[in-house]
Amino acid sequence: MHVTFYGAVREVTGSCHSITSGDDHILLDMGMFQGKRKETEAKNRALPFDPAIITNMVLSHAHIDHSGRIPLLTKNGNFGGQVYTTRATADASSCLLLDSAKIQEGDASYLNYKTAKHFLGKVKSGGKGSLSKSEALEIRKLLKSSDYEVRDNKVLELLDEQNLQIIEPLYSMEDAEHALSYFAGMPFESPVTIGKDMECTFYPAGHILGSAMSVIQLKRGGEVKTVLYSGDVGRFNKPIIRDPNLIFAEEHRHIDLMIMESTYGDRFHDPVVDMKPRLKEVIEETWDRGGSIIIPAFSYGRTQELLYFLHELFLEKEIPPMPVWVDSPLASKITKVFGEHPESYDEDTHSTFLQKGINPFDFPQLRFVQTVEESMALNRDTRSHIVLAGSGMCEGGRVLHHLRHKIHDERNTVLVVGYMGKGTFG
Repeated sequence: MHVTFYGAVREVTGSCHSITSGDDHILLDMGMFQGKRKETEAKNRALPFDPAIITNMVLSHAHIDHSGRIPLLTKNGNFGGQVYTTRATADASSCLLLDSAKIQEGDASYLNYKTAKHFLGKVKSGGKGSLSKSEALEIRKLLKSSDYEVRDNKVLELLDEQNLQIIEPLYSMEDAEHALSYFAGMPFESPVTIGKDMECTFYPAGHILGSAMSVIQLKRGGEVKTVLYSGDVGRFNKPIIRDPNLIFAEEHRHIDLMIMESTYGDRFHDPVVDMKPRLKEVIEETWDRGGSIIIPAFSYGRTQELLYFLHELFLEKEIPPMPVWVDSPLASKITKVFGEHPESYDEDTHSTFLQKGINPFDFPQLRFVQTVEESMALNRDTRSHIVLAGSGMCEGGRVLHHLRHKIHDERNTVLVVGYMGKGTFG
């Protein structure tokens, strides 16, 4: 048995490894390299192996730095296997990979538009660089529709005619849809055959909904070799999902090789902070001022944790019955996935909600924003309310127009509940 590391080695993002035994080549994750475009573009486009040699793939969880290049694996039909993962991860991936493809297409469209606009600007100005307002408007009308959408066909036609560089998306929505047809969702702690004489068993990793540690066993010639791939390991006592698994089946307790993530391996975490008391305090203070609360939140994980705590506070009558809006299409879809996978919930969630016949992510005050128009209308709502919106670091998304309309009013609160990267607007 041989192990090869293709990404996330002495670096973060781009997780991708393989286990080879005989004719079987098993891929462990197929993550996207994330960071500055110039630094990651070539790494993401260049596959370090021929997809045709891969027997099957094991996916630890749905985060894009572990799953984001799967559409490249399946794109040209050379990969003949399946992507084995947990049921919750399969469902979450259907949201995240399509969202990733939409971002890839949007980025390519914007960069191509900039190239076309720059070229036409040089032509119009005779190479002098300065344009009149009417000339700039003429170019915009040619390349964009009345609702400011880029006319991609017109842009690509111009770039092709002038032999200018055309940026292709890493993959398309169609490619992502195709990739999802390869997914096979499996229950936890149920062995599945992934190669000749090779099985995989998933155990909860406690990182996000559906995340798994994978125990892979090769049984050949009376000999057993066991590999544990950790994926990303979560922390204990997080809300909603089960803690990282500590009790393994007897046959999985003798590990020959452990492949383990170590992003935070050189430091101690502070204890998990109970967000609920502080959340209650902020809501009461803002309500007393007659204001609203804007919460920039990541769509997968943080939004659902906040909804869980808010639901508890409403049930306990600890906070006033103010409306709660989730204004993120992706967060709305992921929240639905959370509601469909109670097998991933911890004991507290079962006792607080499920045993009483209550859905943790459905309560009378909760509303999911469906359209851009509905999102904009929230800015005119003078009642106290709570808005959870992406993006989590305020780099884009609908949270920006909520901030634009509300941040100047001292009655309102902007509540930061997650990590804000250095240099981001957040």
